[in-house]
Amino acid sequence: MSDINDLRNRMDEVTLEMIKLLKTRTDIAKEIGKVKKNMGKGVTDELREDNLRGKVISLCKNIGLDEAIATKYLNFLFNESVKVQSSNKQTHLSIFLKAKSLEQQGKKIIHMEVGDPDFLPPLVVKKALEEVFDKGFLKYGPVRGMPIFRETLAKYISGKFNTNVTQDNIIVSPGARFSIFTAISTLLNPGDEMIVIEPAWPAYKDCALNSGIKVKTINTTLEDKWEPSLEQIEKTINSNTKMIVLNYPNNPTGKILPEKLQDDIVDLARKNNLYVLSDEIYSQYAKSSWKSILSYNYEKSIVTQSFSKSHAMTGFRIGYGIADAKIIEKMAKLEALCLTNVSEPIQYIAMKALEADTTNNTNTVQNRLDMLAQKAKEMGLDFVIPDGSMYLFARVSQEEFDGVQFANSTLEKGLAVAPGEGFGDYKNFIRISACQDEKILMDGMNILSNIMKEKQ
Repeated sequence: MSDINDLRNRMDEVTLEMIKLLKTRTDIAKEIGKVKKNMGKGVTDELREDNLRGKVISLCKNIGLDEAIATKYLNFLFNESVKVQSSNKQTHLSIFLKAKSLEQQGKKIIHMEVGDPDFLPPLVVKKALEEVFDKGFLKYGPVRGMPIFRETLAKYISGKFNTNVTQDNIIVSPGARFSIFTAISTLLNPGDEMIVIEPAWPAYKDCALNSGIKVKTINTTLEDKWEPSLEQIEKTINSNTKMIVLNYPNNPTGKILPEKLQDDIVDLARKNNLYVLSDEIYSQYAKSSWKSILSYNYEKSIVTQSFSKSHAMTGFRIGYGIADAKIIEKMAKLEALCLTNVSEPIQYIAMKALEADTTNNTNTVQNRLDMLAQKAKEMGLDFVIPDGSMYLFARVSQEEFDGVQFANSTLEKGLAVAPGEGFGDYKNFIRISACQDEKILMDGMNILSNIMKEKQ
C-alpha cells in the first residue's frame, strides 16, 4: 500500500510542477502577444509551431513517449497561447457593435462592415408569418427539424445541386453557424487539428478553439488570386489532422476555386481520410462557375447552408447542415443538449421561403459588387474581382496602414468597414460589404476615398 501511495504522491508532485510551468508559459505567451501587437504581427506563427513540433517529435523518439499523446498535448499549449494573445482581437462584429452603439447615441452610420442584406425577405415569408399560427406549427419537435421541412429541403437540395439527399441527411439549425459549431465540436476531439484556408470567416477558428481543436492555417495571397496550392495543404497534413474547412464563394474575398484545384483538394481529403466541412452559404451569389461539395458524394463531407444571405433572413436565424446520416446523428445529439429544437414557426416560414424566386437578390448584389469594384479601382485599392459572395476584400497601399485602427477611425466619419485582421494575418486589408442601396454604397465609398486622401 505504501508503494502505491508513494507513486501517487510523486504523480501529484509532477502534476503540480506542470501547473506551475503552465503558469510560467502562459505569462510568457502574454508578453509575446504584447510584442507581436506592437510589431503589427499576427497571433499565430506557423513556422515556429512546426519547428517546435519537430523538436517534440524528436524528443518523443529519444525518451520513448507516444508521439500522438505528446503532439495533442502540444496542441493544447498552442491553443492556450492563441487564446491569451487573441483577447483584444477586433473583427467585423466588434466594429458592428461599436457602430450600433454610436447609432444609439444619434450618429448616422453607413454599414459596409457586415453581410446583412438591406432588401426584404420574399413576400411569401410575410404571408407565412401571418398563417403559421393557424397552421399549428407551434410545438416541441424533433431536434433534426420538422420532417415536412427536411423532406422539402431534401427535394430542393437534390434538384438544385443534382445530388440524392434524403431528410435523414439534414439537420436544421439556428443559422449555418450552429451547424458549423456542432460539426467541429462533435466530429473532432481536443488536440486534433483542422485546416482553414485564409482569409476566412473567423467563426471557424473560434469554434475550433472553443473545443480544444488546433487550427492550422493555409495563408493565401492577393498576388496568387487567393488560391492555395495543393502542396501547401499536403505539407500541413499530419497524423493529428482530421478536417479541412472550405468556404467558396469565399468570405471575405469572393473567391471561387478553379474546379480542378477543388477536385484535387477533395481527392487529398479522401486519401487522408479527412472530414471536409464546406460552408456554402454564399452559393446563391456565385458569379462564375461553382461546384458544390455535395457533387463529390464524399461520405465524410458536411455542407452548411442558410436562409440568411440567399433569402435576406438574417434575423430569422435559420440554416441547415447536410451530411451522411451517421454524422447528422452526432450533430443532433449536441444540438439537442443546447436547444431542444429550432423554433417550429421559423421552420415553417423557411419552408415556405423555398417557394420564392430569389434571382433578383442575386442580380442586385452582383450589380452592387460591380459598382464597388469600379469605384475601388478608381481609388487605387488593390483587390481581385470577386467571383461571387457579397464583399470586396481590398488592400490599402499606404505606409504602415493598420486596418483595425482605420476601421475604428472611419466610424467617426460615419462609415463602418471590416478590418482585414479579423479574417487572418491581413492587417493592411479591409472588407467592404455590398449590402446597402447603391446610392448609400457610393456615399460610403466617397467617405472612404476622402479619408484615404487625408491619410496620404
